[in-house]
Amino acid sequence: MAPHADIAVRLTPRADRTALAHAPDGGYVARVTAPPVDGRANEALRRLVADRAGVAPSRVSITRGERSRDKVVRVEGLDDAALRARLRG
Repeated sequence: MAPHADIAVRLTPRADRTALAHAPDGGYVARVTAPPVDGRANEALRRLVADRAGVAPSRVSITRGERSRDKVVRVEGLDDAALRARLRG
């Protein structure tokens, strides 16, 4: 089985700028400029995580919370330690 890592993300759509930061609870807080319409905020989140993790957007999926601000995002091809190290930088 290929490695993967799941992270908890709280998403804020329609933000002034796009950003991804650590949250005090060990998860992440993401801000995207896209509105929460027709999946655009989710797509922006996938692209943001992919960019920061250095993987293709097709390797990032939302496994829980499609219609919620609190989401679980899965990144294929990286284990948990590697993903967190890449998101830290």
